[in-house]
Amino acid sequence: MSTNNLPAGIDVTKGQLISDFKVVIGDAEALIKATASQGGEALASLRAKTEESLAVAKAKMADAQEALVERSKAAARVTDDYVHENPWRAVGVAAGVGLIIGLLIGRR
Repeated sequence: MSTNNLPAGIDVTKGQLISDFKVVIGDAEALIKATASQGGEALASLRAKTEESLAVAKAKMADAQEALVERSKAAARVTDDYVHENPWRAVGVAAGVGLIIGLLIGRR
């Protein structure tokens, strides 16, 4: 499994997208249940097609969420391994980043 070098903000956006999509799916399912008592062959056919589409979308979203979790875990493992293999370099980088952030905050 390859990991990309996307900023952390993009992963948060993906997570929010997954959450929002789950809400949309839930709302669509509620709409289907609310219209279940409505008659008509065309509406029944549309309801069945929508239920099928929602099932496919839910399965794809579950797969995407699982892949996102796996990528996050892989990134955490790689980071953990790097820090254990290069502890002083990691401390130096952390100190440098802390210094830069401290200087930026101090300028305000």
